Amino acid sequence: MADKIQVFVTGGTFDKEYNYITGELYFKNTHLNEMFDQGRSTLDLDIKTLMMLDSLQMTDVEREIIVFQCKSAISDRILITHGTDTMVETASYLAKQNIPNKTIVLTGAMIPIAFGTSSDGFFNLGAALAFAQIMEPGVYIAMNGRYYDWDKVRKNRKTGYFESID
Repeated sequence: MADKIQVFVTGGTFDKEYNYITGELYFKNTHLNEMFDQGRSTLDLDIKTLMMLDSLQMTDVEREIIVFQCKSAISDRILITHGTDTMVETASYLAKQNIPNKTIVLTGAMIPIAFGTSSDGFFNLGAALAFAQIMEPGVYIAMNGRYYDWDKVRKNRKTGYFESID
């Protein structure tokens, strides 16, 4: 069996709930445990919620918490769920911290998991888990079935997809 994968939850659309009365999105609890159960994952995972934050509210203070947790993690395979709006910024921040010998993969969702089968979160989570197991040490983003090096990706705000940049 593969080594344990450390999973850090930071919030983002991935874990938002929908208030049917007010139409607002909000945080309650992470959906990760249920998602792994529903996906019948047999991986050895350690899931830890670091924060439940919209990524537009994330600052370097929160990024330092993520860095500290990545450096402190026993596992050399790390998956981070993160909001898509500033995912590239956090990936860049992590990469510049020179965290040796760790594979760090960030993923998220454009549509909350609470919306069920219309969410891309399940697909992105599965792909990110696979990439976390096979990629060389470094920082990556996994979205839309693809992985990207931290410095060769952007979120296309017109299409809603992540894409490679050169």
